[in-house]
Amino acid sequence: MTSKDLIITPIAFLVIMLLAYAMRESTATEETKKYFYPALLLKMIGAIGVGLVYQFYYGGGDTFAYFTHGATHIYHAFQDDFSVGMKLLGSNGEFDPETYKYASKIWMYRDQSSFFIVRIAAIFGLITFNTYSAVALLFAFFSFWGLWLMFQSFYKIYPELKWPFVVAIFFIPTVFFWGSGILKDTVTLGAVGFLVYGFIQVFFERKNIVLNSMLILLSIYIIYSVKLYILMSLAPTLVFWFFIYRIGRIPSLVAKILIAPFLLAIGFFLAYFVALKAGEDNSRYALDKLAETAQVTAYDIRYWTGRDAGSGYSLGELDGSFGSMIKLAPQAVNVALFRPYLWEVNNPLMLLSAIEALFLLGIFIRILWRNKLVHIISSLRTPIIMFCLLFTLIFAFGVGISTYNFGTLSRYRIVMVPFFVMALFLIDFHASAKRNAMEE
Repeated sequence: MTSKDLIITPIAFLVIMLLAYAMRESTATEETKKYFYPALLLKMIGAIGVGLVYQFYYGGGDTFAYFTHGATHIYHAFQDDFSVGMKLLGSNGEFDPETYKYASKIWMYRDQSSFFIVRIAAIFGLITFNTYSAVALLFAFFSFWGLWLMFQSFYKIYPELKWPFVVAIFFIPTVFFWGSGILKDTVTLGAVGFLVYGFIQVFFERKNIVLNSMLILLSIYIIYSVKLYILMSLAPTLVFWFFIYRIGRIPSLVAKILIAPFLLAIGFFLAYFVALKAGEDNSRYALDKLAETAQVTAYDIRYWTGRDAGSGYSLGELDGSFGSMIKLAPQAVNVALFRPYLWEVNNPLMLLSAIEALFLLGIFIRILWRNKLVHIISSLRTPIIMFCLLFTLIFAFGVGISTYNFGTLSRYRIVMVPFFVMALFLIDFHASAKRNAMEE
């Protein structure tokens, strides 16, 4: 951050607020308008907060690599020669005489998923005079936009759960903090929101099919380019949600019994196909390589790239086989949802994660305490709950088994947390309705 941030950033903030006003008028209802600006402002605070934490607490990190040692060099290329800047912006990690002067200084130039974030930061930098805080605000606004559209979609389905959905999507600390700065997590969080919104509009609401289909494809491209494993977790569960929903719409019980097995079989096949295709172009995420990738990633983060963070954990030995992963699955899901525990905290940021994890555990226990198990199990048959829980469990297992560092985990899991919290509120809503119906 420099003195330029004090001049350009307020201007960028005002422009974003004007765009946000137009967006609020076109997407919000009278009941949801009051949550719009508080949620957006939290994202703005998170965007600036991430920069401050990386500058004054960590003294460096990913956001610096993306901006200072990435996007800034592309910005300089545009200043020197527009055509060279365009060529650098569209490159795929290759070096040539025209771009080498700049490309050789970009730390993440050969890492395509990271360079994708560098590109976005560079594009935002062109319209903000390469001002870090202003670029961070634009990242936050993109993330907020996707989440807001997703919130509106879920609110239309369950208007009674307006406030719980607001809390789940916007007001959970690690989500609005780590999902707001110049980070991969900010971009993927917003893209997930756009994807879920577009999916609901196309397959459930049947509205603006062409436009929303394009939004789905763009969101898939972004997630695929940045964090493929998110797409491998989310896409199959969306397919499964659609087929479960269609089965529930069959009016005749006899027809439902006869047709449901075939639809489920098609749904499982399509879900498997989507996961298979998602990892086809990346050998690390091919289905037969997932166990090996989980082992390598977990041990790299625990014992190499994150060894000095002091927040490592271990679930047990991973030997690169699916058997070792499955054996550790319960612990992996638990660590992703409910850890670190308070007694595992050894730095201020871990304390934030621990308090949040305790909050999630408290909601989970409260639901079990106030509702009968039979009502909870009955509520699980609701398609939207099945989707949220299935995505949560698959994603929690994936990041829990392959991270082995609480600091990294607190960032990785933010995509999952809103769906988990919404699932808990939905389960409580349906179980309470069944309990009240029986009492009457």
